[in-house]
Amino acid sequence: MTKQRIDIENQKRTEQVKKGKRTILAVGFASFFGGVSQDIFIPILPLYLTQILGLDKTVVGVAEGLVTAASSGFKVIAGRLSDRFQRQKPIVAAGYMLSMIGRGALAFVSAPLAVFGLRFMDGIGKGIKDPPKDVLVANAAEKATRGRSFGIARMLDTFGSALGPLILSGLIILFTRHNIEPSHYYRWLLILSALILLITIAIVQFGIKETKTVRPEKINTKVPLAKSFYWFTAIAGVFAIANSSDAFLILRSQNLGLSIVAIPLAYAVLNVIYGSLALPAGIISDKLGRIPVITIGWAVYGFCYLGFAVANSAWQVWPLFALYGVFYAASEGVGRALIADVVGQEARGRAYGVYNMVIGLAALPAGLIAGLLWDKINPSMPFYFSAILSFVAVALMLSFRKQLVPSKVAR
Repeated sequence: MTKQRIDIENQKRTEQVKKGKRTILAVGFASFFGGVSQDIFIPILPLYLTQILGLDKTVVGVAEGLVTAASSGFKVIAGRLSDRFQRQKPIVAAGYMLSMIGRGALAFVSAPLAVFGLRFMDGIGKGIKDPPKDVLVANAAEKATRGRSFGIARMLDTFGSALGPLILSGLIILFTRHNIEPSHYYRWLLILSALILLITIAIVQFGIKETKTVRPEKINTKVPLAKSFYWFTAIAGVFAIANSSDAFLILRSQNLGLSIVAIPLAYAVLNVIYGSLALPAGIISDKLGRIPVITIGWAVYGFCYLGFAVANSAWQVWPLFALYGVFYAASEGVGRALIADVVGQEARGRAYGVYNMVIGLAALPAGLIAGLLWDKINPSMPFYFSAILSFVAVALMLSFRKQLVPSKVAR
């Protein structure tokens, strides 16, 4: 190979790396504003459903679990479409659009069925956008820095989720000082969370410049997924049953005496810790392997939920939310990087769809069990249950770690 040809190849390589970094940052910043929207919305949602609309805890648990489970089918559909057409951007934009409608319109309805329908729409939006976003990052990342790349995307996403509760707390203080009733300002906050998604949609449309890496007619949609992928997904499904909706953390915080203004701030602590540690966790997983980092994250989750079970004072919520952020940092992005390690580019959309479907389907029994344990026994029982089952998942990870280690790094 001549020196000129080598120089051309190196130049192409450099341009490809730069383009990949831009794609990862664009996905990250889209997720940043998506996180701002979601975490203005999520901390008040269980309070809105229970205090304003009068739903009990079991109904909230079933509703949130049902929304997540129902959206799981759309994750598989979105993943397959992403593989088939090698286009992720339109699917991601459509997902954010559905979430925007689902959140904003929630401010104008009061009937439970209408609420469930809009939550279902929001869930579909999340289901549609998640697998293609993971594919965008996985395809743009270098083999040796895949954990770092997912860490960057998760870091930006989570810093948005940290900013959202801060904005929420500031607005609640402002509304309270002006003697505005929660039933009114909750609805304004829902509308605001929807409008912020316009920024996210704009970033997706104009910030991501994707290209088809494989021609659709050459794609083999029947490529079998690696056994290690199925092992990991199965064990992750067990853990997902332990991982009930974060709405129960918010309700537990209120149960322990944390004020409505302080709850979003505690949620912000969670996201600051998560965002700060997501990139280091990804880098560590690049060097030491994905499985040890994920296992540690799940163990941290177990101790965190055990802490929520035995807590008896409002001040204890703060360190527990911080610990919860460590769990997220060690598991979310690293888990997605592991899937990219064992699944080739032609089937990643399907793999992320299947993985997210399993996690989503587990949300229904998780929410139902947590709600029933809260209502029928006491507020501590859902957290004891989740802690015990998470330690079971850790034991499974340790027992089957040889089956989980990828035999090679996928392209």
